[in-house]
Parts: sequence; structure tokens; C-alpha cells
Amino acid sequence: MKILVTGAAGFIGAFTSKAFVEQGHEVVGIDNMNDYYDVALKEGRLEWLNPLKGFSFVKMDLADKDSLMALFEEHKFDRVVNLAAQAGVRYSIENPHAYVDSNLIGFVNILEACRHNKVGHLVYASSSSVYGLNSKMPYATSDQVDHPVSLYAATKKSNELIAHSYSHLYDLPTTGLRFFTVYGPWGRPDMAYFKFTNKIYKGESIDIYNHGKMQRDFTYIDDIVEGVVRITDKIPARDDDWTVETGDKSRSSAPYKIYNIGNNNSVELGEFVETLENVLGVTAEKNMLPMQAGDVLATYANVDDLSNDVGFAPNTTLKDGLGEFAKWYKDFYNK
Repeated sequence: MKILVTGAAGFIGAFTSKAFVEQGHEVVGIDNMNDYYDVALKEGRLEWLNPLKGFSFVKMDLADKDSLMALFEEHKFDRVVNLAAQAGVRYSIENPHAYVDSNLIGFVNILEACRHNKVGHLVYASSSSVYGLNSKMPYATSDQVDHPVSLYAATKKSNELIAHSYSHLYDLPTTGLRFFTVYGPWGRPDMAYFKFTNKIYKGESIDIYNHGKMQRDFTYIDDIVEGVVRITDKIPARDDDWTVETGDKSRSSAPYKIYNIGNNNSVELGEFVETLENVLGVTAEKNMLPMQAGDVLATYANVDDLSNDVGFAPNTTLKDGLGEFAKWYKDFYNK
């Protein structure tokens, strides 16, 4: 198939593009290469993607509606995997307009291009942050998600709502994936494990919020990508018997589905930092701080739907996953 991957120079986007190419698909990757974090890291990911037979890259912003539409008309994509987004909970508090431009305007442009070009399936990134003030664990896609605690989370919830309207109006199959704290080699420098490692090697102390009592469902990149690739072929179908009153909230009478994609295991931040220290062979000096605005206390994914539908079974231990990250970090930064 011919597949468009947006955010292809990003962490998940780069690994997903590589996986599709290795399966024999033709992949067009787009990314605006913004400077939210170190552009050299994005360029580094592209350096190992560009030589792959079947991969091509176009620098493009999703907000550029005309260029995006021209790209769709040229390539006639069979599938679209939309992983481009302005990420980051805390950054959304400081720069809200960046999230509107990328996560709302850009997403509508993708949907419009998909419907006008008869794309067979749109898979898009949502986020575990949509669960917001929910306290029931593990989070299930059948739960209400009406109380986000950051603008980033609100834009991801909006993506799910807008996608549903397109599935309903235009019979466009859409699948949203609620990602849970993805980590691994070539990861994002704004993520806690990456920031901790940077500070540890600089001899600086690290900030531990909620005194280390935060919990996250940390999910290794290889496990995530396997789930994304598998779900791309699982096209949701209409269900004429589904109703709002009695139906599963992750489904619809339209060709629409939402999945959690996580490790199905919640780890306390203190344990996570201890594991990171062990694989790095360094002990960190820690600043114990209260919760920050926009954060949630815990995340924990129920992935039964994804397991039942495509056999998703994450199996990378935290020790092994952080070990792979540590090896890459030391090599990339010559530590």
C-alpha cells in the first residue's frame, strides 16, 4: 500500500515509518521540522529513514491546506497515519495557539484531504491525557473523558470528536489511539526520562513531582509501533445496532473506533527513576516537589480491546526498555 505518515521525523512517526517500509509498503513522510525540541534529533531520525527503499520525505506543515491537498491528490494514499501534533502538557499552558494551529486546524485539514481523496483508513494519535480528572483505574475506552486538565488534552479529545463527525457524515473509517507515555531510543527530549538523563550527566539535580508518587503506564517504542502497524489494517465498520444510550463509548454506528495503546502496567515515578539510575550507573540528586498544573496523578491503560482485536501484547520490561535508551543516549551524545 501507499501510506502517509505525518510527523515522520518525530519519535513515534520515525519508527512507524520504518516498520511500514520493512513490511514492503511505500511510505511518504511529512513533518514541519519545528523547533519545539532539538531539530538535530529530528534530522538524525531522518538520516536513518531517508536511505530506506520505499520511503520519501516532504517538509510540510499540516496547517498548509493547499500543499497538503496537492500531496494527497498526487499520491492517492491507501492509508493515513496522523502522528503529527504539538505535544507536551506543560508547553500548552504557555503557548496555546501552537496547539490550535497543529492539533485542531492541521487535523481538520487531514480529515478534509482524506475524505476528498477516498482514503481507506485514517489512524490518528490521541492521548492518555484525555482521561483528565478520571480516577478509576485502569483507564478504559468505555469511560467518560469530558474533563481534561490541559489544553493539550482538550485538543486530543477534540480530535476524537471531529473524527467521529467525519466518520458519520462521509463514511470515512477513523481509528484513534490513546498513547500512554512512550519511551525509548531516539525519544523526545521534553519527556521526563530524557530530561532526567540530560541533567544527571550534567551533574544537575532532577525535579521529582508529587514527591515521586506519580504513576505512569510507560510503554516502549517497539511495542507501540507494533500496535500502530497492526491497527492500520483493522478498519472499523459501521454498526447499525449501536446506540448512544447502550453502546460502547469507543465505538459508534459510524466506522469509528478508539483504543488505548499502553503497557497495561502502571509504575510509580520513584521506581522509574531508580531503574533509570541503575541502567545509567549514576545516582541522581533529587528535588522533591508538589504536583504541577496540568498533570494527572496516574495513568494506567486497559488494552483489552486492542489485544482482542489485533493481538496486541506489549512485552518489554522497564529495565530492558530503559537499558536500550541508555545505550542509545550514550552513543548519540558520546557519554
